[in-house]
Amino acid sequence: MPQNSIQVCEIFDVWGIDFMGPFPSSRGNKYILVAVNYLSKWVEAKALPTNDARVVCKFLKSLFARFGAPRAIISDRGTHFCNDQFAKVMLKYGVTHRLFTVYHPQTSGKVEVSNRGLKRILERTIGENRVSWSDKLDDALWAFRTAYKTPIGCTPYKLVYGKACHLPIELEHKAYWALKHANFNLVTVGDQRKVQLNELNLEFVIFAYENSLIYKEKTKRIHDSKIKNRVFNVGDRVLLFKSRLKIFSGNLKGPAGWTFTVLT
Repeated sequence: MPQNSIQVCEIFDVWGIDFMGPFPSSRGNKYILVAVNYLSKWVEAKALPTNDARVVCKFLKSLFARFGAPRAIISDRGTHFCNDQFAKVMLKYGVTHRLFTVYHPQTSGKVEVSNRGLKRILERTIGENRVSWSDKLDDALWAFRTAYKTPIGCTPYKLVYGKACHLPIELEHKAYWALKHANFNLVTVGDQRKVQLNELNLEFVIFAYENSLIYKEKTKRIHDSKIKNRVFNVGDRVLLFKSRLKIFSGNLKGPAGWTFTVLT
C-alpha cells in the first residue's frame, strides 16, 4: 500500500510509547517503557519491574509534568495501554489516544526504531552476564539523544535545548574559553543567551519540520516506487481481509482476520 507519513507541526505534540522486554532481571527490573517524540526524536525511557497499566500511568504523568500534555499518544493494542485506568489519565489531561492496527505496526515506526537503537547501544555496553542493563540505560539515552538524526537534520538535544551538547572531555576547556571571551561578565553572557534562545527556538523547530518533511517525502517515493500493480482475473484465488471479523483481541488477532475466497 502507498505510504502515509505522520507529519507533526509542533514539538512534544505527539508521543509514541511501547514496551521492550522481558529482559534478564536487573535490580528487579525486567521491562523498559520507551516514549519517543515524533518531531524532535527525543526519547524518554524507564526500567520497570512490570508492564501493567499502573506503571504506564505513573510514567505518563511524569512525562506530562516535564514536557506538557501532548495532543496525542500512539501505542499498540496491548492491555497495558487499553484499559480504564489509562483512559482516565488520557481524559484528565485531554490527550487523544491513537492505536495502530494489528497488521500495520509500522504506524508506530518511530518507537520501533528507537527500541532497536537503545537495544543496540545496551548490547555494546553491558557485560556478559546481561544483568547490568538498567544501570546503563541512562548512558544509552544520553548517547541516543546526542546522536545526529537524518530526518531532522540535527541532534534531538540541540532541537530541544537550542545548543549543541558538550561532551565531558571538552567541558573544562569550553567553560574556561567562554569566561575568558566574556571577560568574566556573567550578567552580559546571561542576557545574551536569553536573546539567542528566543531567536533560535522557532528557527530550530521550523528547521526540523522542513527536514522531516523532506525525509518523509523521499522515503515515500522510494516505498511507493516498489508497489506492483496486480491484475486479477475471474477465478483467481486471493486473500480477502475482513475487518469486522473479531475472533481474537489485541496481538492474538492474526491469521483469523484473513480468509480465502474466489473472485467471481
